[in-house]
Amino acid sequence: MIIAVDGPSGSGKSSTARGVATRLGLKYLDTGAMYRAVTWSALEAGLDLTDTATVAERARAVELGISTDPQLAHFTADGTDVTEAIRDPRISENVSKVATNLDVRKELIRRQREIIDDAQPGGGIVVEGRDIATVVATDAELKVLLTADQDARMARRKAELAEGALTAEQLRDQIVRRDADDATVSQFEVASDGAVTIDSTHLSLEEVVDVISRLAKEAEAAPPRDPRES
Repeated sequence: MIIAVDGPSGSGKSSTARGVATRLGLKYLDTGAMYRAVTWSALEAGLDLTDTATVAERARAVELGISTDPQLAHFTADGTDVTEAIRDPRISENVSKVATNLDVRKELIRRQREIIDDAQPGGGIVVEGRDIATVVATDAELKVLLTADQDARMARRKAELAEGALTAEQLRDQIVRRDADDATVSQFEVASDGAVTIDSTHLSLEEVVDVISRLAKEAEAAPPRDPRES
């Protein structure tokens, strides 16, 4: 099966999707890491990120290695381990310039669909990002929009980072500005048809994983949908 988890920055998508994938024995895809890896590659090559054609060319050319093991976060770009590098503030500050490049999105969506297809014989995959349910995997058996209020999202993002890694202004930029930028190309704040909205503001990670895992089992047990009903 395919479980699509969408939502704004800091809503807990990554931790939740990893937890659900681990619980259900599924693979896991962090699509945001793919955009970060392309951003890293473009910056390393000294590209002007506002040169959309050149950046898109880089996205098509770069060889990405993306781990789909929920217990192993490992990413490479042209053979270089970028697992830690793509979480650097420099990448966070620039990734929206790449993620809003429509040609880059087209290329990475193509790659994401290949990864999803490859995962099906092994049981399935949990995919998290911005527009998974609406664009990447519209046929997902379970679609979740994971939300949380802004204060909760900023607190969670701060907890993920080393003490003093970001100023309050940089943290707000990661959450508020990036969401505003990405919203110009992805409707991730509106639930797609058939999606379940889960507000995680006052829920623990374990509670959210419990809810999505239960919904996944219910979706798996449901009879196939008649295509004539869509």
